[in-house]
Amino acid sequence: MEPLSRVTAATLDVLGALTAAPQPLWGLRVVKSTRRPAGSVYPILERLERLGWVTSEWEDDPERTGPRRRLYELTSDGTAAASTLLTAQRSPTGNNSSAHAFSAVQAFEATA
Repeated sequence: MEPLSRVTAATLDVLGALTAAPQPLWGLRVVKSTRRPAGSVYPILERLERLGWVTSEWEDDPERTGPRRRLYELTSDGTAAASTLLTAQRSPTGNNSSAHAFSAVQAFEATA
């Protein structure tokens, strides 16, 4: 898994949605739960997958009508890193900024 070079509020929202989900989420569900535009969410999901934080696969449900959905799920390393980022973002001493979240990525890398 590669580190994130940039952590935005939208990235934190996507990580939060994936972390809170008990099962893989499809992209539109992430869009709806984060209230972020699809034009922000899908590039974030693609970047997270490329860096090894997330895996995805096409839904295989012959009973479901409509187009197939791509399901996204955090990897085990992605879950640990996302948890570290989200905890740092919510900390009382944190300022909830991307810079603070980025320092949490560096802290995670130091412990990995």
